[in-house]
Amino acid sequence: MTSGDVLRVENARKSYGGTPALQGAAMSLRAGEWLALLGPNGAGKTTLIRAIAGRVRLDDGTITLLGHNLTGFNGGAQHVRAKLGIVPQDLALYPLLTARENLYAFGELYGVDRASLRDRVAWSLSWTGLADRANSLVKTFSGGMKRRLNIACSVLHQPQVVLLDEPTVGVDPQSRERIWHMLSELRQQGTSLLLTTHQLDEAQHICDRIIIIDHGRTIAHGTLDELIHQTIGAQRHVTITLDRTIPPSALGDTVECADAVARCMMNDVATELPALLERAKAAGCNVIDVQVQPPSLHAVFIHLTGRDLRE
Repeated sequence: MTSGDVLRVENARKSYGGTPALQGAAMSLRAGEWLALLGPNGAGKTTLIRAIAGRVRLDDGTITLLGHNLTGFNGGAQHVRAKLGIVPQDLALYPLLTARENLYAFGELYGVDRASLRDRVAWSLSWTGLADRANSLVKTFSGGMKRRLNIACSVLHQPQVVLLDEPTVGVDPQSRERIWHMLSELRQQGTSLLLTTHQLDEAQHICDRIIIIDHGRTIAHGTLDELIHQTIGAQRHVTITLDRTIPPSALGDTVECADAVARCMMNDVATELPALLERAKAAGCNVIDVQVQPPSLHAVFIHLTGRDLRE
């Protein structure tokens, strides 16, 4: 484990009966980092998160948190896990309590001392934008409000590492934006975040690094640029919409034409696109629209796993 790692998993193996869930998965999370853990359904993400949280015992492998080996269920491991925050996908709130009462209840469960709990609750209500609903029953909250409160209840004890399992599932765009802003504030304070999500566009724009697992194994890891370089390359997908149907080979052998749409891949858009537009003009066509699509995490994911994340 490097000096900058706060969490490391090596050779994680776990089977349920005769069915393997983890087959040597490995990962590391650095201090102050936002890391995305991605994989198709059934890839082993949930089992890995549960093992880190102490809810599943690995058959083999090691988990190291803040320099302490967490393998097995022992008192020392549980003490270190107190520095871990877990935000579950399923809401863990008391619907018949108010927002403030929920925060106090979870603060007590996490062992936040009473001298600082009042201040932590006040901070949480402000941080989530729920101060004006502090005394409202949670059952009256919208889905986005519940998600924000769910996160706040999980970080009241100021953990150094936070596991986030689909923290924006089922919320509206405004609530999603608020949640990402909240989490960005945590990271600015030095908290390390491990995120599982089905929203690849969010992972692409928010996370520092990405780990992709499939069939219980880590199949790729790195920054988005590194993953693109390792897999699909940096070519741009270019789509041109014309004002009329064009013959299949009218714009060159590397351009696919269908009806009034031309598609191709380009290494150097600045050089190749003007030349393509000139050929379209020479063919008697007017250009209606041009779209240049950069390599995406979604394309990398499909290249590596061969299936969509929601499958």
